Amino acid sequence: MAQKVLVVEDEPSLLETLEYNLVRQGYEVRTATDGLQALEMARQEQPDLIVLDVMLPGLDGFEVCRILRQESNVPILMLTARSDEVDRVVGLEMGADDYLAKPFSMRELMARIKANLRRVRLTREETLAESGNGGAETRPASQLVFGDLVIDPERREVYRGQELLHLKPREFDLLLFLAQNRGIALGRELILERVWGWDYGGGSRTVDVHVRWLRQKIEDDPANPTRLVTVRGVGYRFEG
Repeated sequence: MAQKVLVVEDEPSLLETLEYNLVRQGYEVRTATDGLQALEMARQEQPDLIVLDVMLPGLDGFEVCRILRQESNVPILMLTARSDEVDRVVGLEMGADDYLAKPFSMRELMARIKANLRRVRLTREETLAESGNGGAETRPASQLVFGDLVIDPERREVYRGQELLHLKPREFDLLLFLAQNRGIALGRELILERVWGWDYGGGSRTVDVHVRWLRQKIEDDPANPTRLVTVRGVGYRFEG
């Protein structure tokens, strides 16, 4: 079954070009031209990925992304005519998975789309493999335990005490990588490569945004972290 991509773009010529190229690549394409229509289409069509322009009539792309992220973990790739890093950071803070500044090459856009869809597919396959035990109850053999924080790589679950933390796939991957290297100062570029992959086109500020999200979930006081600490001039170190 073809993967479904929702393209949200108010410039007719670009929208037509994107739709044409995506269809040629074998994707099922849905389109929207403003923020409210984008929300309706996303909820109705349940796409596998959303290409979302920032500058939209009505609700802008940032607000659409913020609302969608509260409802779904669908990968969101944001497009903007501005290359300002502030825009990129805002988009990531709203929950975007990737970011591409206009003008861009169609080849790069298609590569980004494929990379994001591949990550989602791999995550789903891992989940299915972990649950495909015929109903037999198994005990994970590789849990990482740090006080009241328990990371279960096999089930891709994180508990804090009795509470199951709701982490996005990339948040879980980041936490697991840091925890597996407990006590080691890891640079942002290394984290970006190991967690997001060498083909990820975003900057290292992506790491900062996701670390902030994690701290809100695993720290007693996110403003004064003790588990996931900053190493000035380097990156981050997980203390447990």
